[in-house]
This record gives sequence, structure tokens and C-alpha cells, in this order.
Amino acid sequence: LLVAAYGTTARISRSAVNKLRAEGLKVGMIRPITLWPYPYDTFATIPSTVKHILVAEMNAGQMIDDVKVATGCRYPVSFYGRTGGFAPSVKEIEDECRRILALQ
Repeated sequence: LLVAAYGTTARISRSAVNKLRAEGLKVGMIRPITLWPYPYDTFATIPSTVKHILVAEMNAGQMIDDVKVATGCRYPVSFYGRTGGFAPSVKEIEDECRRILALQ
């Protein structure tokens, strides 16, 4: 599983990813520094061992299509987000990662 997140959500996601990795789960992360220009090259180099991408954002999913285009739609992409200025918690990101990993 690969988590893609930026900004505040990236910091939260990094904590969740670190905790899951400490438990032995195979979870990685890409944190774009900027969304314009979009880092398509970074996403194009994702290894084929990745089974799923989770896009975590503090909006209604503005980055999900960019991730799909950047990866050539080679991976299933899920979205987890919160709107209204509310950030997801570390536990929420962890739980979503666990849910996706359980399906693989």
C-alpha cells in the first residue's frame, strides 16, 4: 500500500505509516512538496510491487485524478478525506490503511 498525501495531511499520514511499518505492515508514502507543477515523474517510478494507492487529503479529492493520470491507472486508487477544515486523525488514516490491506 502506498499513501499519497501533502500538507498537513501528509504529516498525519506519515505518523500512521510509521506506526503501521513498525508493526511489520508494508506501507509506503509519497509526499509531494508542491502540486503545481505536479510531480508526475515521482509517481511514474512507483514499483510494480505496490498493490494499491490511498490518497489522503483535507478536501473532496482534488489530487486523486492527478495520481491516476501520473500512474497510468496501473493501480487501484482509493480516497480518504475530510472537508470543512477538519484534518483526519492518525487513527483514521491507520484504520483506512488496515481496511485496504485486509482486502489484498
